Amino acid sequence: MTTRFRLASLALAALLGAAAAVPATAQEKKTLTISMWGFNGDKLEAFLFKPFKEKYGVDIVLETGNAGDRLNKVKIRGGGVDLIYLSDVFSETGLQDKMFEKIDPAKVPNLKDVYPIAQAPQGEGYGPAYTIGRYGIVFDSAKVKPVTSWADLWRDDLKKKISLPGFNTTAGPLIALVAAERKKADPYKEADKTFASLAEIKPNLVKTYNTGSELVNLFSTGEVSVAAVQDFVFPQLKAAIPTAVWADLGDGAFSTFNTVNVVVGSKNKDLALAFINHHLSAEVQKNLAIAGTDAPANRTVELTPEQAAPWTYGEATIKALRRIDYAKVNAAKPDWQDRWNDIFGR
Repeated sequence: MTTRFRLASLALAALLGAAAAVPATAQEKKTLTISMWGFNGDKLEAFLFKPFKEKYGVDIVLETGNAGDRLNKVKIRGGGVDLIYLSDVFSETGLQDKMFEKIDPAKVPNLKDVYPIAQAPQGEGYGPAYTIGRYGIVFDSAKVKPVTSWADLWRDDLKKKISLPGFNTTAGPLIALVAAERKKADPYKEADKTFASLAEIKPNLVKTYNTGSELVNLFSTGEVSVAAVQDFVFPQLKAAIPTAVWADLGDGAFSTFNTVNVVVGSKNKDLALAFINHHLSAEVQKNLAIAGTDAPANRTVELTPEQAAPWTYGEATIKALRRIDYAKVNAAKPDWQDRWNDIFGR
């Protein structure tokens, strides 16, 4: 054997040895594609994504945007993501369109620690809620008398003092439920009566809002003193207006859920279920709550009163929440939107 041939053989053996030394996990590294909102990115990376990537040796790709746009994108292209995070009004649409895989609870053992109301809020085997919220009322205690019921939004002393979420927001259509209740009407069968009631709130309405930051600005400038709102906005509002108070409503706040579902056609279903289990773990849920990201849905999470203050937290609070039938709400929305525009579009 010539010296040149011997050197070439040794070089080839070294290359083959180096290839064999590369771990199989590195060669087969998977990517989990997740559709979710784009806010709180740094906190989610630190407490949710990074620990999962390190444990499972995977990459995570995020597709961000508002819920409606993301849901439509997945529907149009027939998948393309493994997991999708949505508020309950949008996940109801996904369920109706058969866009989600059923979840095997045996592969999500942390599900047993989630509040029962949040384990399958929209049907057995689908989208657990990773956080629970409230839709209620906030008021500036320095400017108006206490608000103690939904019907107070129609009070004469609140003329030109309130704001409501725009109809096309997650919570927008829910004011119809309150308006119907005020007149003891069925919102789904007695729309005329429901929206006649809603029209009576118009003198009190300054304007509608579409984002939390927009509402905070309305309070900060003194344009409004009362608003129907989801509680995730309250910490920002309280920081800007220290006299802002979350109303203790005798007729109860409504429950809201942010859910996570496996998308039909996912090529990484087991990994997707592992991620859901990871997100529902007590450690992750507690870290995210303390970081100011989400209320914990895991009922074993223990928070101090200060840590819990911004959140829908604790058995008593969650048990008192009113449920929403989003299948009925979504079916009624086209008619309700026309009626809403007739009242507030002029």
